[in-house]
Amino acid sequence: MDFLSIFNFFSHDVAIDLGTANTLIYVKGRGVVVDEPSVVTWDERLKKVIAIGYEARSMEGKTPGAIRTIRPMKDGVIDDDEIAEEMIRQFIKKIRTGAFTGRPRMIVCVPSGVTKSEKRIIRSAAENAGAREVFLISEPMAAALGVGLPVDQPEGSMVVDIGGGTTEIAVISLSGIVSENSIRTAGNKMNEAIIDYMRSEHKLLIGERTAESIKIEIGSAAPLEKELVKSAKGRDLIAGLPKETEVKSEEIRAVLAPIVNAIVQAVKSALEKTPGELSSDIRDRGIVLTGGGALLKGLDIKLQEETDLPVILAEDPLTCVVRGTGKVLEDMNKYYKILLNE
Repeated sequence: MDFLSIFNFFSHDVAIDLGTANTLIYVKGRGVVVDEPSVVTWDERLKKVIAIGYEARSMEGKTPGAIRTIRPMKDGVIDDDEIAEEMIRQFIKKIRTGAFTGRPRMIVCVPSGVTKSEKRIIRSAAENAGAREVFLISEPMAAALGVGLPVDQPEGSMVVDIGGGTTEIAVISLSGIVSENSIRTAGNKMNEAIIDYMRSEHKLLIGERTAESIKIEIGSAAPLEKELVKSAKGRDLIAGLPKETEVKSEEIRAVLAPIVNAIVQAVKSALEKTPGELSSDIRDRGIVLTGGGALLKGLDIKLQEETDLPVILAEDPLTCVVRGTGKVLEDMNKYYKILLNE
């Protein structure tokens, strides 16, 4: 039995989108079975995981001294090896069934700009978490597959995947990435900018979850048809007491503008490196936006104005990467060439 046949023999292999903000897991033959925050609650005294995912995120900012909530991923790669291993192990444990008892093979998504040492760390974490064998795939390639772009054809397809830690931009043709750009500027940087703004301008200390809700509900990259207002709760930095204040969508748009502009410039840079024939394909077919950051209001409009190209927001952009990786998992014979070998 050859390598690919052996791989296909095991029906409970998994694909993992190990994201800075969220971890999604696809099980062969079952589809997406995990979609939870990449957060771990860790007990320093016992050196053990107390909670992961949504349960852990609900504890953020509320734990006593010896217990911490940790985000083991940063800028799309592992920042804390030990905690990342435990997080993967616990997620895999949650999805096990009576028939799913062995050590699965894993395909893990990585940013296109990942270094060799970062790849080694990811492979090691997955193996230590219980993987029998680990394969890596570039996130923009996985996103393109998840959207249904014809990545194996001699046609240019452009995908912009905006996650929590990185923005991945790639022009794909004949199962390879022809032109790419990866910047560590994405959704989390937007949240940080909102936290800093609320602290400096409103003298209000807010947490990550509040910043995220402000971004989702009233954040935008282009003027809105009807501007919005949202109440934000936090601690008054002057009085030291709980406080609630209103923030306007125009304010948040200005706060996010430098981050949005960095993403726009990265897209333009990738387009400038694209061969003419493929550029023609992209003009006809447009740019596809995926990832949670693609849901920022008006981002498609902003990109279209800046590039003069059609921009399409993918259906269910949050799961494109893991669904694309799942396609590879289901048919390795067809897609094995796009895996990263190094």
